[in-house]
Amino acid sequence: MNILLALAFSGILAAQTPPKSWIDPDTGHRVLRLTDEPGSASLYFNQNAYTPDGKKMVFTTPGGISTLDLKTMETKRVVEGRVRVIIAGFKTNNVYYTKDNAVHVTNMDTGASREIAKMPARGSIATVNADETLVAGTYIEGNCQDYNRGQRTLETPRNKGQMMEERLAARLPMAMFTINTKTGETKILHKATDWLNHLLFSPSDPSLLMFCHEGPWHKIDRIWTIRTDGTQLTRIHTRTMAMEIFGHEFWSPDGKTIWYDLQTPRGEVFWLANLHLETGRRTWYSLQRNEWSIHFNVTRDGTLLCGDGGDPGQVARAPQGQWIYLFRPQLIANRGLDDKSFVQPGVLRAEKLVNMSKHNYRLEPNVSFTPDQKWVVFRSNMFGPTYVFAVEVATAGSTDHPARP
Repeated sequence: MNILLALAFSGILAAQTPPKSWIDPDTGHRVLRLTDEPGSASLYFNQNAYTPDGKKMVFTTPGGISTLDLKTMETKRVVEGRVRVIIAGFKTNNVYYTKDNAVHVTNMDTGASREIAKMPARGSIATVNADETLVAGTYIEGNCQDYNRGQRTLETPRNKGQMMEERLAARLPMAMFTINTKTGETKILHKATDWLNHLLFSPSDPSLLMFCHEGPWHKIDRIWTIRTDGTQLTRIHTRTMAMEIFGHEFWSPDGKTIWYDLQTPRGEVFWLANLHLETGRRTWYSLQRNEWSIHFNVTRDGTLLCGDGGDPGQVARAPQGQWIYLFRPQLIANRGLDDKSFVQPGVLRAEKLVNMSKHNYRLEPNVSFTPDQKWVVFRSNMFGPTYVFAVEVATAGSTDHPARP
């Protein structure tokens, strides 16, 4: 009896193990499962997860940080223990993370690790600059333990809306700071009672830092940039309509453009907008309700975009939005007045890559392109536990489809 029960139980476990690859019957695109450990996850959509040579991808597991060789598909644990990953370096094969109230760095090839510096009390580190000389973060001044959120969880909390309202109303004094990765020297560059969050350095300009005023999007001016010496505080988007919202901002890989979700008004008209920092030109790409995504991303050459969709509980209230999408941006030809101050309109032409109807969107998929632009990486709980997956941009029958990411 015990042997039979054991065999039956092992059969159930085998049935629950997700396949290593399959062709999505609704889209014709090939999907790979990249990780084997339940609870493994790709990084947040705007965190760099790839080494400078494009050969390795960083991902998290319940036991630490690992890398995936995108050619051999071999995984390697590079950091042990409960940590919070920050980013993979833009210049070196280093991964940066926080552990035990300090910021650390580990070389993915050699395993050499060191503590950079202790974090300020009630502080967090969010980003590393392009030449890996600075990390940046924020801290709450004074004794405000109730708002020290600690470790980031993968799933969106059920009471997030209430938390956002309460935290914004608290108007807690905050400081934005940098730490020198060589010396550990800390400098404060900005103070405010706005809720400062989502710091993200430019991937090309070591002194340019993007951040947001956090809170319910219809109540804040969200996207800003600042120099690491505290100068040139700049608002990236100015609201022109009641209930207009914008956010989930991210850099283009060359650091020349800031992209963001824009809705005019909230939950009704949907755009993926961008600002080119050198020229000041703005482009807004329209998309349909079902094509709106929690997060978007862009290829290194800027020719393709992707999105992770959303369920009916998201702001778009999309009845059929549970897909991983590929978008081909198409500008609308201007046959009228050529005013450089006008927004350049465009349209995102959508292609469905993965049916996500079995995915619970409390876990945000967080899409990104592999460096070769041939795969879209995302995390999903469609089989129960969270794993990292990749879907091929080309359809399975295409002549140019590669063997692996």
